[in-house]
Order: sequence, then structure tokens, then C-alpha cells
Amino acid sequence: QLQLVESGGGLVQPGGSLRLYCVASGFTLVYFHIGWFRLAPGKERVGIACISMSGGRTKYVDSVQGRFTISRDNDKNTAHLQMNSLKPEDTGVYYCAADPDSFYATMTFQVDDFNYWGQGTQVTVSS
Repeated sequence: QLQLVESGGGLVQPGGSLRLYCVASGFTLVYFHIGWFRLAPGKERVGIACISMSGGRTKYVDSVQGRFTISRDNDKNTAHLQMNSLKPEDTGVYYCAADPDSFYATMTFQVDDFNYWGQGTQVTVSS
């Protein structure tokens, strides 16, 4: 079965940190660019960070730039999202997704470009 599984979400106070994990099974993650998306309450799912197949290129949206770091370990078929200085507006369900095509397309965070999606992990930032 081809799937992505996220983990690492939870409840954290403002200013705190979380590290999200995205593990692929049934396929090799090295052949895919990876994107992280957030679905906030009452809002549409939006892309927030992405990383190229090799890990050599990354992109962040302005709202997380300087606070979040995306990375990957292709030997372990895993991607990560380190989230620091968390804010209440970071609350939402976080999804990882895999895109096999051009990284230029990946950077546009078009949902239809991503072939595989995880089930999501809840992140709640609240005091």
C-alpha cells in the first residue's frame, strides 16, 4: 500500500516548538518533492513549505519563513518539518504530500500536482 503517514503533532504553548514527521511506505520518497500543507479551522488548505528531491532546494511561505525548517532523510524515506516560535495562527491539521514532477510546479503548492497525501496530524497552539 502506497501511503504517507504524518506524526509529531500536539498541543503546544505559543513560542513553543514541534517537529513533524512524514514517513513514506510502499514507494521511494527520493523520487518525489515534498510539500507540507496546513488546513486551519474555517480556511482552505494551503502550502507552507516544500523541499526538492535531493533536499538542495526549499521554499517557505512568508508566514513561516525563519520559524519553520523543512528537511528530509532519503535513506530513511522520511521528511520533517521543524516548527519553532509557534503562534496561535499556526493551529491546524498539517499534511505532507509528494510531487513527482518539476520543483517549479511544487513551489506553487497546487494541490492537484501532489500524487500522495498523508492523513494529517493536528497541531494546536494555545495557552
